[in-house]
Amino acid sequence: MDLASLLVQLLNGLAGASTLFLVAAGLSLIFGVLRIVNFAHGSLYMLGLYVAYSSVEQLSGSIGFWPALLLAPLAIGALGAAVEVLLLRRIYRAPELLQLLATFALVLVIKDAALALWGPQELFGPRAPGLEGAVQILGRRFPAYDLFLIAVGPLVLLALTLLLTRTRWGTLVRAATQDRAMLSALGVNQAWLFTGVFALGSLLAGLGGALQLPREPASLELDLLTIGAAFVVVVVGGMGSLPGAFIAALLIAEAKAVFIWLGVAQIGGVAVDFPKLTLVVEFAIMAAVLVWRPWGLLGRPQEAARAGGAPELPLPSAGRAARAGWALALAALALLPFVAGSASYATVLLADIFIAALFAASLHFIAGPGGMHSFGHAAYFGVGAYAAALLARGAGLPFGAVLALGGLAGAAFALVYGSLAVRLSGVPLTMLTLALAQITWAVAWQWDAVTGGSNGLTGVWPPEWLAGGARFYWLALALCAAGLYALRRVLFAPLGWALRATRDSAARAEATGLHVRGVRWAAFTLAGLFAGLAGALFAFSKGGVAPDVLSVNRSVDGLVMMLLGGMQQLAGPIVGAAAFTWLHDSVARTTEYWRAWMGAVMLLLIMLFPQGIAGLAQALKGWVATKGEAKGPTA
Repeated sequence: MDLASLLVQLLNGLAGASTLFLVAAGLSLIFGVLRIVNFAHGSLYMLGLYVAYSSVEQLSGSIGFWPALLLAPLAIGALGAAVEVLLLRRIYRAPELLQLLATFALVLVIKDAALALWGPQELFGPRAPGLEGAVQILGRRFPAYDLFLIAVGPLVLLALTLLLTRTRWGTLVRAATQDRAMLSALGVNQAWLFTGVFALGSLLAGLGGALQLPREPASLELDLLTIGAAFVVVVVGGMGSLPGAFIAALLIAEAKAVFIWLGVAQIGGVAVDFPKLTLVVEFAIMAAVLVWRPWGLLGRPQEAARAGGAPELPLPSAGRAARAGWALALAALALLPFVAGSASYATVLLADIFIAALFAASLHFIAGPGGMHSFGHAAYFGVGAYAAALLARGAGLPFGAVLALGGLAGAAFALVYGSLAVRLSGVPLTMLTLALAQITWAVAWQWDAVTGGSNGLTGVWPPEWLAGGARFYWLALALCAAGLYALRRVLFAPLGWALRATRDSAARAEATGLHVRGVRWAAFTLAGLFAGLAGALFAFSKGGVAPDVLSVNRSVDGLVMMLLGGMQQLAGPIVGAAAFTWLHDSVARTTEYWRAWMGAVMLLLIMLFPQGIAGLAQALKGWVATKGEAKGPTA
């Protein structure tokens, strides 16, 4: 560790910060005006890199490297405009989570489209003409292209600032971030303004990807890696603040650079591997900023909308016929192994569905009646899975105790994380739960001595008395049914009613004597308990556990299940888990492009049945009943 190496690392950090700012600036613009958290923004960055590779390969000989490279962001901007017109414009009035699901479905479609067009391999682009070499800095060589990237970030910030402050279009954009209702009342065509903003944001993402062509290969994994980092920058800087995004990109990139420079250091006799902590540092910064200043460094609290959204519908209680139907369904599932055979694939798939339903129901418990939209619920599922695996391998405890402790481990983490999360609401709450979950994932990924690192833990199987026949299937059915029933009972108990009161109006609930944070915290912890139990069952059903059980993909899966089924139906998580698991299993086994099919089905459901599958069934039932009453008794 010397001054020259530190300077080189700081310069590397500046180059990375410029690229990160380009992506985050587009994401921040889109959120500031459209109020949509665009999960597909990382996919647009990835596409920018792929399109730049193809355009440079095909056209650089005729029009030159730089013109061919800059065609890519223009193409991505046009694609963004088409996405806004054809999809997003139809769901602006939909709930936030439904919009998030739509943009996540785009991630799946775009990833498989890239796979079909460019293949699974990484693609390396050529060096940038005139910037192939390196310069000497304190006796060390530094790439000339990285110096170019360092200059790009401030220049783009200056250009965007001039666009937003010196043009009429920019004035309208700034007005839209402040009061969209008043802007509409003045006669401004918001539809085309939104299209322009989304196209500009997409162009910036494509530019960030295209400029990486001489620096890194195009890869299918860049979408989720990029969107995670971009979310961090936007939230830390302040949603909708371009200077805040620039400062946050610098802060996070330079923190990572310093950690890499520190290497392995001895602190109090303990060897600390700082480069490994780069996976954690950005989310730790985001968590700290959200707890201290929920609206970000240069952001400001979101003002309440002039017109409130659609009120939350009451959760329907089950009537006698519904209870009888659920009892028959439970009996049929219990008897299924006798009909299909105890070793049939149906029992394996159904056990997966039971576990997924319990996980989705635990998320629905806080997201639906509680209004706490968690983007990191996989943390409690994964902690329960790891706790069960570790206890099964080393503690010698009875199987029942292992399952119970797995659930309690999830509850313990939810208790700690919830103490921070329940202070917030809206997007800050969503992003804080994401940050905490990603920190947990990074620890599991890198703590080789305990968690097995990226390889995870294997050899975690049920005891012999459960291994034969369909006994584990029956156990999963019984525990998941009991968990679902317990969650339902709580929703119609005093805690459930108090939770709905805090969702509908926290101020009124506080005025009536409810301890709002206490109610939300208790619900958050209870949801973690059942998510942890689902995770423990998952570990035994799969024979092990790996870090992906803690990843953001797992959290998104839970959201997808909940929304596919229907937010306002108690059966929603169950129906959604069954549909999602069956669809994932059947499509993934029949085609290489299963993500695109999944995404297309999700988009179709969002456009046609925004109330979810269970909500659609409930609406059809009401429609049939109404038609029957209208006809009246026949003579």
